[in-house]
Amino acid sequence: MVRVIGIHASPRRYGETYKLLRVALEAAKREGAEVEQVHLYDYTIKPCIGCVSDDIYACRFPCIIEDDDFNRLGEILLRSNAFIIATPVYWYSVSGLLKDFIDRLTSMENMIYHTGRSLLEGKVAGFIAVGNDTGALMTIAWLMSVFNSMGVHIPAWALAYHERKESVTANKAALLDAANVGSIVVRAARLLSREKEWYRSELSVLAEEVATRAEEEAKIIAQKELASRRQLYRGERKQLES
Repeated sequence: MVRVIGIHASPRRYGETYKLLRVALEAAKREGAEVEQVHLYDYTIKPCIGCVSDDIYACRFPCIIEDDDFNRLGEILLRSNAFIIATPVYWYSVSGLLKDFIDRLTSMENMIYHTGRSLLEGKVAGFIAVGNDTGALMTIAWLMSVFNSMGVHIPAWALAYHERKESVTANKAALLDAANVGSIVVRAARLLSREKEWYRSELSVLAEEVATRAEEEAKIIAQKELASRRQLYRGERKQLES
């Protein structure tokens, strides 16, 4: 069975972010998934202390910071096949505690140096952002960039947002998008379940060989094209001077 974790990253347990996440999780449940909701502000998450910048091998999971709840939450995330992050918009980005949580997830991504792969590789994610004003799409774009860089799959249509002061219950488009986020992450997780490893380090040999050939080819192309470009530039200059 697909297991979906909903991460509610707002300090307001009753707000619009919560409502959209509930819609998404209910849709995931109706797809046959087992769902669990985590209220992030119920936990203590200390900021990342940047071990990876001192020693690439010092950063690992479980995180060496042990006097907070991050490792406990990390284990919950590891037991999931998919997760949905729902956050309010704080100045075009995520809430502060969610940012701390994501920074600490570096310990899972950095396991590539210890075991050969990110612990988040192959999981599926969807995203929800809610604000009274603009910034939701920028927030989601940031989340997508970060989690994809950690090895997480982001399927089509895996986003929902609300950028109004009115209640989200009046925003039919956002409600439909949120329901689809829940449905899509479950279906995507099922489709991707047979593939366990995605990032292939052995492709480095191929990449280096092709890059060397491409550089040689580029030099030949440049010799031909630069001559015609210089003629064009000279022609433009004469026109400006006349």
